[in-house]
Amino acid sequence: MNPADVAEELFDVVDEQDRVVDVLPRSVVHARKLWHRAVHVFVFNTRGELLIHQRSASKDEEPLMWNSSCSGHVSSGEDYNLAVTRELMEELGLATPMEFVVQLPASPLLAYEHTRLYRTVTDERPVFDPGEIAQGCFQPVSDIVADVAVRPEIYSQPFKTLLAWYVTNAAPIRG
Repeated sequence: MNPADVAEELFDVVDEQDRVVDVLPRSVVHARKLWHRAVHVFVFNTRGELLIHQRSASKDEEPLMWNSSCSGHVSSGEDYNLAVTRELMEELGLATPMEFVVQLPASPLLAYEHTRLYRTVTDERPVFDPGEIAQGCFQPVSDIVADVAVRPEIYSQPFKTLLAWYVTNAAPIRG
């Protein structure tokens, strides 16, 4: 099949209250910096370490940047809970119960995305989708925070924003 024959992914364009106001192709939404929806998951192991991953070199936004355990867009007509379950399976090959943590409003720091953060705990070994992820590893949150302070340029801006919110506001995972 010719890649040009594949329909471009559609996103719901939303307002500041996260209400759908339009449906447009991904490329248009990103080019115009329109508000849309995304999910992120922080995957912890039972030692309390957080899985982070380096985005693949083929990603159209922030290639090779370190990011949340998994993240992705909410497709048009899809809800956040369905999107997060889909993304976790697609990117990491995991199907674990998730806990909703917070929804943060769209902003430039979150790539113009209303973003819902979820978390889960598992010792299952993730199976990285090579189209999405170059590599990944579990690290103590304190080590990640320290590295972000020293080398902020290697981390995606949405991840830095979510991590900062998380360490300030969320109850820690207990092993």
